[in-house]
Amino acid sequence: MTADELAELIRFRAGSAPVRLGLILGSGLGHLADAVDGEVISYNELPGFPQPGVSGHNPKLVVGELLGHRVAIFGARAHYYEHGNAAEMRLPLETLKALGATGLLLTNAAGSVRDGLTPGNLMLITDHINFSGANPLIGEPTDRRFVPLGDAYDIGMQGALAAAASAEDIHLETGTYAWFSGPSFETPAEIRAIRTLGADAVGMSTVPEVILARFFGLEVAAISAITNMGEGMSDEKLSHEHTKQNAVAGAEKLERLIRRYLSDL
Repeated sequence: MTADELAELIRFRAGSAPVRLGLILGSGLGHLADAVDGEVISYNELPGFPQPGVSGHNPKLVVGELLGHRVAIFGARAHYYEHGNAAEMRLPLETLKALGATGLLLTNAAGSVRDGLTPGNLMLITDHINFSGANPLIGEPTDRRFVPLGDAYDIGMQGALAAAASAEDIHLETGTYAWFSGPSFETPAEIRAIRTLGADAVGMSTVPEVILARFFGLEVAAISAITNMGEGMSDEKLSHEHTKQNAVAGAEKLERLIRRYLSDL
C-alpha cells in the first residue's frame, strides 16, 4: 500500500483529525504509548510496515489524544542491522506526513562517550555523525535526495524541550549522537575514534529516521536516554539486556519531559 492509502486506513480506524506530532520510542521507552487516548493498530495490520524483531520494542502504532494534542506514537522502529536497509522506516514516516504531522520527536537508548555524561542522564541531540556510512536516500531517483542537514534538528523544538526540562527540574544535557550500524557493540578503539571526531553518545538508530523525516519536510527533535558508558570507559559488561534494564532509569524522566513539552505547546 502507498502512504496515502495507509493514512486513509488509519483515519478509518482512528478518526479523521490530522495528527500534529509523531513520536518514535526507543528500547525500553514504550510506556508513553499506553497514556494515549486513541486507537492501537499493530504493524501487522499496516501492509508494508516493517516487522521489527528487537526485544524491548512494541510494534504497534497508537493514534489519538495526548495532553490535548493529536499524536501518532510508533512503539517500535526497524533498525538497519535487522535487514541491512537504512530506508526501512521510510513508509511509516511518509505515512506520518500523510496523516498531517508537521513534527517528529525521536527517543533512543544510547551509550555515552563523554566523561560526566553518565547512565540515567538525558541528552538532547543537537547534531549527528553518520559513522555507518549508510543512507536511507540511496536509490531515491529525484533531486529531492540531496537533503541539507545543517538544520536537521529543529532549533524551536530544541528550545521548547529545554524549557520543559527546566520546568520539570530535569537535567538535560546536549550533544552529538553518532550512528553505528550494529548489532555488535563498538570496540574500545571505535569509541576512542568517535570521541576524537566529536561525538558525545553512540547508538544504532535514529539517524536514518532523521534523514527521512527531513526528506519529507518534518521538523525533528531527538533525545537519548543514556544507558551505559562506551566500551573501555568503564568496567561494565555491555549487552542488549543491560541496555533495556538501564533504559528504565531515564524512562520516567523522559516521560515527564515529553508530557511537559506537549502541555506547553
